[in-house]
Amino acid sequence: MMAVASLSASIRCACAIRLSVPAPLCRNSRNFVSQCRQKASRKRLSQCCALPFDLSPPPIDDPLETMIAEEEELENRRNVYENDEEALNAAEHAAVVVDLSDYGRIRVSGKDRIQFLHNQTTANFECLGEGQGCDTVFVTPTARTIDISHAWIMKNAVVMVVSPVTCRGLTEMLEKYIFFSDEVEIQDISNQTRMFALYGPNARETMKELNLGDLSAQPYGCHRHYSVAGMPITVSVGSIISTEGFTFLMSPPSAETVWNALLGHGVVPMSPSAWETLRILQGRPAPGKELTDEFNVLEAHLWRAVSLNKGCYKGQETISRLVTYDGIKQRLWGVRLSSPVEPGSIITMDGKKVGKLTSFTSGTKASGPFGLGYIKKKAASEADSVTVGETTDRKSTRNLSLRVNRGMEQCNLVCFLLDIEDDIDWVSIWVPFSGPGICLLCRFPQGMPISEFRDCCSNSVFA
Repeated sequence: MMAVASLSASIRCACAIRLSVPAPLCRNSRNFVSQCRQKASRKRLSQCCALPFDLSPPPIDDPLETMIAEEEELENRRNVYENDEEALNAAEHAAVVVDLSDYGRIRVSGKDRIQFLHNQTTANFECLGEGQGCDTVFVTPTARTIDISHAWIMKNAVVMVVSPVTCRGLTEMLEKYIFFSDEVEIQDISNQTRMFALYGPNARETMKELNLGDLSAQPYGCHRHYSVAGMPITVSVGSIISTEGFTFLMSPPSAETVWNALLGHGVVPMSPSAWETLRILQGRPAPGKELTDEFNVLEAHLWRAVSLNKGCYKGQETISRLVTYDGIKQRLWGVRLSSPVEPGSIITMDGKKVGKLTSFTSGTKASGPFGLGYIKKKAASEADSVTVGETTDRKSTRNLSLRVNRGMEQCNLVCFLLDIEDDIDWVSIWVPFSGPGICLLCRFPQGMPISEFRDCCSNSVFA
C-alpha cells in the first residue's frame, strides 16, 4: 500500500504538530455546541450542586488505602460513549472528557525523592516547587526513549503519570536504582486512584462553571488540591497529550460524581479509540510506537522535557554529544496521507528511503488520514511530499564493513555512524588492539545490527 503524503513539522507542545488554524465556527458547529449543552440541561442543576470544590482539603498525595472500584463503575462510564466522530468534533469546537484511569500513576515519596528523580529522568526537578509540574522522559543510558511522564510535585510525594504499557516496568526499574542509603519509596497507585482529562476550547469555561476558574490562568503543570464530598481530588493544568486542557486525579469513590458533573456541564464523553486519534493528531509520541529503542529523546522532539543545564543523569552524556556535534539526524513529523497505510511502512522520497511511519489514524472529516513518522532531518521539509509504503521488495540484507584507525576520536566515529544509510542492516568493525579500542569483529564475527552498533558507540565502547 502506498500513499502520497505531505509533512507538517513538530513544533507545538513537547512534540506537537503544526495544524491548520481552525476556521471560525460555522452555523452547524454553533448548533453542535448548543446541542451539547442542551443534552444535559436537566442534569446540570442537581449535579453542579453535588460538586463542592473546597480550597483546603486533605491533599491527594497523603497515603491512601487501597480502594479498587467496582467493575460496574467503569462499565457505567463505558456505556455513555457516543460515536467517535461526534467526540472528535467536540474536541475541536466544544469540550470532551476521557477516562484515563488505565494510565499508570507512580507515587515517589521519601526525603530523597527529588534528587532521585532528578538523576533518573531528563527534567530538572530541583528547580520545581510544591504545586508545580513538568514533563520528563525516562530514557536508557544511551538516551533511547522509554516513556514520557507528566510529574506533579506535591507536598509529600511526586506523582508520575505514565503510559499504561510502561507502568509496571518503570516501577521495577525505579526500585532497582534505589541505593541502600536513599530514602525513597516507590508505589504504584494506579488502582487506588482514577484520572480524567478535560480537553477542548470550552474547557476553560467549564472550569469557571465548576468554580475552578482561578486554576485556568496558571501555567502548564500547575495543580491544586480540592475535595468532592470530603474526598480528595487534584486538578492540574494540561491534559497529558497537550498543554491545553486539565487533568483530574481522584480517589475511586469521587470518580462518578466528578464524571457526572462534567457531563452535566455539556462536556462530551470521549472513548479511548477517539483519544488515540486525538493523540496522533496532536503529535504526542507513545511508547512502542514513537518511543522505542530505535529513537532518542531529541529525535522525538521532546526538547521541552529535557534539561541541558542540570548535572549528571541517565542518558545525559549521549544527549550532550547529540547537541554539541549536531548528531540529530532524524525527527518526528506529522504526515497527512491520501489513503490508509500500516504503521511501520517505509517512507521514501525520490525513490530513496528516508524514514518510517510509526502511528496511523483515519482521522476526522477535516483532517483525513494522518500519521506520525520519523524522517531524516535533511531529507524533507514542511509541506514536502513523500511516499509512504514499500515500493519494492528488498532482495538482500546489506552489510557494511568498517575499519577504524587507532587515532579516530569517539565523537567523530559517533557522528559518522549516525550518517550511515538506514538500509545498512549489519555492521562488522575492526579496531586495533594496540592503543585504545577493542575489536568488535572478534566479539561479533557475523556482524551486528546497525541499531546495536550505534548504541555500542554511544555507550563508550570506543574509548
